[in-house]
Amino acid sequence: MAKRKIVSLPGDGIGRVVLEQTIRVLKAAGFEAEYLEGDIGWEFWRTEGDPLPQRTIDLLQEHKIALFGAITSKPKEEAANELIPELQNKGLIYSSPIVALRQHFGLDICLRPCRTYEGNPLNFIRRGATGEIEEPKVDVAIFRQNTEGLYGGVEWSNPPEDVHKALMTHPKFKKNFGQTPKEEISISTRIFTKKATERILRAAFDYAKKFGYKSVTVAEKPNVIRETSGMMYRMAKEMQKNDYPEIELWNTNIDAQMMWLTKNPETYGVIVAGNMFGDIVSDGFAGLIGGLGFASSSQMNPETGIGVFEPTHGSAPKYADYETSIVNPIAMVESAIMMLDFIDEKEIANKIRKAVAQVIKEGKIRTYDMMKMSGRADVIEKGAASTIEMADAIIAKL
Repeated sequence: MAKRKIVSLPGDGIGRVVLEQTIRVLKAAGFEAEYLEGDIGWEFWRTEGDPLPQRTIDLLQEHKIALFGAITSKPKEEAANELIPELQNKGLIYSSPIVALRQHFGLDICLRPCRTYEGNPLNFIRRGATGEIEEPKVDVAIFRQNTEGLYGGVEWSNPPEDVHKALMTHPKFKKNFGQTPKEEISISTRIFTKKATERILRAAFDYAKKFGYKSVTVAEKPNVIRETSGMMYRMAKEMQKNDYPEIELWNTNIDAQMMWLTKNPETYGVIVAGNMFGDIVSDGFAGLIGGLGFASSSQMNPETGIGVFEPTHGSAPKYADYETSIVNPIAMVESAIMMLDFIDEKEIANKIRKAVAQVIKEGKIRTYDMMKMSGRADVIEKGAASTIEMADAIIAKL
């Protein structure tokens, strides 16, 4: 039987090292695949003016499944200045390749699970009513709409005359901004469509039903952002009433949600939100389970079977330059576990999931973040495990 082909997208900074170690773990667990490396990231922006070349899009179109490391993104002016001389002043504008990948393939369903591991010294703790220390178990699945909203890329500085004229037809824009010269205005749109909103809501409710979660929480801001957040909440109420009456529907404003997640995180089950608020709330919950070193994600289009699986941390380029890599690879390993679940390799997924849990619970091997150290090159000398040593420990448990 031919090996499955997986597109590997190391990207930038620490992306390469965490992906390399994760592939070692996959091989040790018995997952047989051929890994085809795709070009993506800052170097291809600098030298080609395109951080997501067409050849990489074609590779994913053919093979459907990708593991992605990390990406470097910089502001518009800084990105333009780093182009090679031959590409300077050509009108090229940098945009995130991972956002472009999501939009090109319609990877609008993003799942970010946040679960505590027993024995993780970074788990959230609080004081109980009588002063005792409590460590609530966090088990939250966050569904983030991945292609629309504030990340949709429909933006202007000094908007074109026809755009400005259209905006002036809105009474609030005319009253509050009508006297501002348009060259002093920057605009970022927040666009929700019913089709994409329905898809992310249904994915959240289906997941809650499948895995026995009692509630779905819409974490938006419908009291202020009445059209987009309001539409999502109205659709959620209708969907819950008609199709999922056994699952409770909760509505929280994103600002209040960020307060409540440290007050009673064990209360929440499935959370669903638009692009920006989903990004915010998932990072907030990630902080309760150990930080971005434990934060994984999947980006999927169930209709096409295309999925990209990545940790939510950045490229951390300064760490990439260390002689010995110190970064925690668990988020990347967990993302690979999500990939295995997606392609129905559940036995291998559960094997790796169990091995990771055993390493964390045992506590003999801990990366610098788990030892609450600053991320400096000398943490290895102080007893922290390297990236490779953490991967070795997981493999040993396999």
